[in-house]
This record gives sequence, C-alpha cells and structure tokens, in this order.
Amino acid sequence: MKIKNKYSGLRDFFILWSSQAVSELGTAMTNFALIIWVYSQEGTAFSITFLTLCSFLPTILFRFIAGAIADRWNKKRIMLLADLMAACGTLTVLILYSLSALQVWHLYVINFLLSFMNAFQSPASYVATSLLVPKEHYLKVSGLQSFSGSVITILAPALGSSLLAFGGMTIVLAADLASFAVAFVTLLIFIKIPDIIHNTEETPGPFLKSCMSGINYLREHRALLRIILFFSVVNFLAKAGNDGMMSAFILGRTGGSQKALGMAEAAVSLGVLAGSVVVTFVKPPKNKTKVIFISCIFTFLLGDVMLSLTPSLPYWVVSAFVSYVPVAVLGANLNTVMRVHVPLEMQGRVFSARDTLQNITIPLGLFLGGIWADHVFEPFMNRPSAFQHALALFFGAGKGSGIAIMFFIVGIIGFILSIAALRNPLYQSLNDSK
Repeated sequence: MKIKNKYSGLRDFFILWSSQAVSELGTAMTNFALIIWVYSQEGTAFSITFLTLCSFLPTILFRFIAGAIADRWNKKRIMLLADLMAACGTLTVLILYSLSALQVWHLYVINFLLSFMNAFQSPASYVATSLLVPKEHYLKVSGLQSFSGSVITILAPALGSSLLAFGGMTIVLAADLASFAVAFVTLLIFIKIPDIIHNTEETPGPFLKSCMSGINYLREHRALLRIILFFSVVNFLAKAGNDGMMSAFILGRTGGSQKALGMAEAAVSLGVLAGSVVVTFVKPPKNKTKVIFISCIFTFLLGDVMLSLTPSLPYWVVSAFVSYVPVAVLGANLNTVMRVHVPLEMQGRVFSARDTLQNITIPLGLFLGGIWADHVFEPFMNRPSAFQHALALFFGAGKGSGIAIMFFIVGIIGFILSIAALRNPLYQSLNDSK
C-alpha cells in the first residue's frame, strides 16, 4: 500500500514522461552525431558553440509570446505541433545528408527554426506536467525528469557512436524519426491533459498585456525575480565555461576523439543521474534555497576549477561526474520553488518570463566563450614565453590549454557569487510553503 500511495495519481505523467524520453533520446543521439560532424568539417570551438547558440536564441526571443499562448491555448495541441516540426527538421537533415548536400550553415538554420518551435513547446509542457501531477509530487517529478534526462545523456553518446559506426549518420537520423513517432502517437492517443479551471468572473485581457503579466508577477515577488537574475549570471558563466565549452575542450585536448567526448558526456549524465536519485528518494529539504546555492558552489568548484587543473581523461571524467551531482539537486529544488510560488493559471507566462530572463545570457556566454577560446586564450597559450610555460604547469600545454584557463576563471567567479547569494537573507522567504 505504501508503494501505491507514494506514486498515486501519476499514471498519465508516467506514460507521457516515458514516451517523451524515447523521443528525447533520439534527438540527443542526433545532436551528438551532428557535433562530431560539425567539428570534423570546421575544427573550431566557435562552430560548435554557434550551433548551440542557434538552438537557444529564438527560444529566448519568442518565449514571452509563447508563454501567453500556452496559458490560453490547448497544451496538447501545442506540444503535438512542436514535435511534428522537430521531426520535419530531422527529416530535412536526413534528405540533405543522403544527397551529400548537407552543409554546416544548413544546421544553423534548422536549429534556429526548431528553437522557435521549442519556445512554444516548453511552457506548454511545463504547465501540462503541473496539470497531470498532484502538488505533493512536484519535487519527486522534477527528480524523475532529471533522472530520465541524465539516462538519455548517458545512452546518447554510446548509442550514437554505435549507430554511427554501424550505419553512419543516416541510421542515426532514422532512429530519431522512429523515436518521434513513438512520442507523437502516445501523446495523440493515450494522454488527456486537463484544462485549467479559470475563475468564471475573469476575462482574458489584451494579448500584449497578457504577455507582460509574467514579468509583472515577478516584479511583484522580489525574491523570485532576484533568484532568476542570479541564475542568468550563472548561465552566462556556465556557457562561457565548462557547460558550454566542454565539447571543444575534450575534442581539442584529445585530437578530436569521439570516444573521449562520449566518456566525458556519459560522466556528466551519471552525475546528474546520481543527483536525480537523491532528489527522488530522499526526503525534501525544508530550506530549499540553501540547498540551491550550496549545490551551485560545489558545481563551480568541482566542475570548472577542478576540470581546469586536471591533466588527462580519467580526471576529466571524475570532475564531470562529481560536478553534475549537485546540478540535478539544484535544478529540482529550483523548479519546485517556482511551482509552489506561482499560481497554476499563470505558470505558462511566469515560467516563460523566467526562462527568458534566466536564459537570455546563454547566447552571449556561448558566443563570447567561442570567441575567447579561438581568438584570445588559445592563441595566448601558444606564444612561447616563461609566463605561458608557468601556466602550462597548472593548465597543460597545446590545444585546449587556453580553454582550461577560461574554466578556472569562470569557476572562481561563480564560487564567489554563490557564496554571496547563500548569505543573502532575501531568499529565505521562498522557503515558506503556499
């Protein structure tokens, strides 16, 4: 009876979650294969970071409009349409590749368009989860979503590499399309997402005003706004550092080794997996904001700083694992704080406002990270001098050593900012349940 009660009311969520995870695995395998392909074509850090940049920018630019639409329109239809457009993007890549016509700029354009659709899918999916899940299971569900995400990231490099070796890019893209079909049919036929029950006296306001209502809500709730702005800075540092530049760092240090990159990404996912297990099965903490900032401290120290000072793949793998355990704990607790403090009927708009503010610095971090790596730090470490020789004792020599210095700088800055946030009493008000 205890097991049944523990997961009661989550049947529809489990069906949706598992089917979407299958689709996400296919997408992750494709993304892994495309990173390898782009690096083989261009051989620069910027080529990889710009591909990621195209995946973020439209989502951020259109998120305000998307949030208002997600609160007004049918969540299931939005998710189905977004999934269908993603499949069309994969199909386009498959056709171009099969005709030997695929170029790097094609991927930039396709990622840009798919990111536009993701701007609408994300708030709809977020609200759909809130509608399908009882409030007491919010933290558990966040842990389960993080768990599946980490498993996907573990499997994607291994499966992607195997499929690449077996049948090349064509079989990877075909597997992605098959996984989409599973998720699409499941959502279309087996999932019913409840409608939000609005106050009968309420009438929808002007659309533009509705788009801004998420920002206005955050302005009225200062602690929520401040924690979001804090993580906008964290996201900038992360994308200019370990989180955004790890692929370029590993590939540069290992001469483009696909196996080394796969091992490092698998270690990242195992870390998130371990953290997700902790969140899912351990009793929720009373002081969630304290857990959030302590997790952030350990992420910067064990990730950016430790990775910058480690000389070989085994150390990179350990660093990747231990630094991403707290990332899962951080993300689940932050999502729970937001769900608890935002009314259900406003979650689409408020979470869209949050994502815009929190992620608007990601493109800048990716862009500057790639520029700094290729044109500042890497050339700096290639100049023969006593100073560079001294730095090489700590950060290594050759390709990737400049990126290692970037990791170290980012890690120290992130550590200092996280300590300051932990000591700020403003965030303690977010520990009060509603």
